[in-house]
Amino acid sequence: MARDEISIQLPVIENTDSAGVVKITPKTVTVANGITLTNAMACMNNTLFIVVSNTANADATITLKKGEKFPNSMLGDLTLTAEKSATTVFQIQDPARFINNDRAIDIDFGSSFTGTIYAIGKKVGL
Repeated sequence: MARDEISIQLPVIENTDSAGVVKITPKTVTVANGITLTNAMACMNNTLFIVVSNTANADATITLKKGEKFPNSMLGDLTLTAEKSATTVFQIQDPARFINNDRAIDIDFGSSFTGTIYAIGKKVGL
């Protein structure tokens, strides 16, 4: 399957200001393709947020696929619920669980999902 790709959007934080600014660019999900979150390790641990807007009139599942790179991938896939007609934010506590050898995370969607996705995080080193 050829997955659609998104990248983590990282706020710009100036050393003179404690506020981060980022223009959000959501990606429309094609359920049949799924999503690959590229360069998923660009953010600091525990700062990866995946935001999905499910515009369908039914709850839908999203599944973060188990990774290939780190031993904790043995925990397997993680299936979450995106509520109907709502925007849901998932904070991924241990993104290494889902990291592939190419440093990406694969995400699948249930057939009832319709909507968009984006990911944000705090840049490593900030």
